[in-house]
Amino acid sequence: MDSIAGGGAVTTRTPRVARARRLLRRKHRDEDGRFLAEGPQAVREALAAGVVTELFYEPGRGPSVQALADQAEAAGLRTTAAGEQVLAALTETVTPQGIVAVCRQVHVDLAVALGRQPSLVVVLAGIADPGNAGTILRTADAAGATAVIFPDATVDPYNGKCVRASAGSIFHVDLVRGGEPRAVVAALREAGLRVLAADAHGTTDLDEFAAAGGLAARTGWLFGSEAHGLPEDLAAQADARVRVPMHGRAESLNLAAAAAVCLYSSARAQHASGAPR
Repeated sequence: MDSIAGGGAVTTRTPRVARARRLLRRKHRDEDGRFLAEGPQAVREALAAGVVTELFYEPGRGPSVQALADQAEAAGLRTTAAGEQVLAALTETVTPQGIVAVCRQVHVDLAVALGRQPSLVVVLAGIADPGNAGTILRTADAAGATAVIFPDATVDPYNGKCVRASAGSIFHVDLVRGGEPRAVVAALREAGLRVLAADAHGTTDLDEFAAAGGLAARTGWLFGSEAHGLPEDLAAQADARVRVPMHGRAESLNLAAAAAVCLYSSARAQHASGAPR
């Protein structure tokens, strides 16, 4: 373990800290094949996934932080005890959580993800908000989706806000990064999945579609940006454009809430049908 005690203090100019700070920018994440995971929950899941290469933590931040630092050190990982200023420099949050892990990027090829015969897949097409993307990734994991795809022109899944919003779920699913969206949809269909577009103005009602058995099949859901929705040419490739019914006076749900409704509807239908997962 490296420490602020002995041998000189660890500062933001310490080479290993400077190397980690570079990962706050996408360019350097891609060059290094690494990204940062902040907070006890994300670090715990990263350690469990075996993708942590280095750990920085602030002593005295509580037993959960110390336990994770001890776990990392016991696993032979380089751990660095540092002050609040160093931890703040490695994060993009107002209140750092006292622990940051440097992790290997975890994405896989689309062919690998589809080769596992997933029952529920999520495609985030053109979503620019990292918080929305990370929240949907977390929801997809909770609903049992085993692959989440970030095609071209979608936010970087390794963006710090996206990683935080995923609450560790980025380490649980097959994460696919890149690919032309229409080619991704074609690959889903070739792999035997029914492709559904979440569309607030769709002609197919989600509840009616579920009642008719339409969600029991292996499914790939397409979600577009909250501001603009799915591109027309992409939505046109779907087998159905599905809307979440509004029973009250609200015009629509926000993107993350709509995705949760759609994904849990699919999960419920697939479990009820006994479809393999």
